Amino acid sequence: QVQLVESGGGLVQAGGSLRLSCQASGRTFSLYPMLWFRQAPGKERSFVASITRSGSSTTYADSVRGRFTISRDYAKNTVYLEMSSLKPEDTAVYYCRTGSGDWGQGTQVTVSS
Repeated sequence: QVQLVESGGGLVQAGGSLRLSCQASGRTFSLYPMLWFRQAPGKERSFVASITRSGSSTTYADSVRGRFTISRDYAKNTVYLEMSSLKPEDTAVYYCRTGSGDWGQGTQVTVSS
């Protein structure tokens, strides 16, 4: 099992940027694809972005493509989500997840209009 700790959330104005981090414990970080999800109040958790084990390929939800960038640092066992041109509808708790189903505790992102 991999333990994940997200950080970097906060309050930002529309049009601003944030970088989320998700640090993984253990030596198995490089074995898994990594994903970001988000859950807005009253809504189901939804997919945001993913990156393959090698980091060579990424996938994004239509709603964030072109504004968000997922990346990973093997030396730091960390996956990042760079978010720019933020919109109020991006407000949510953001979670990272391994390809094997381990979840972090989430970090709150609030975008004010």
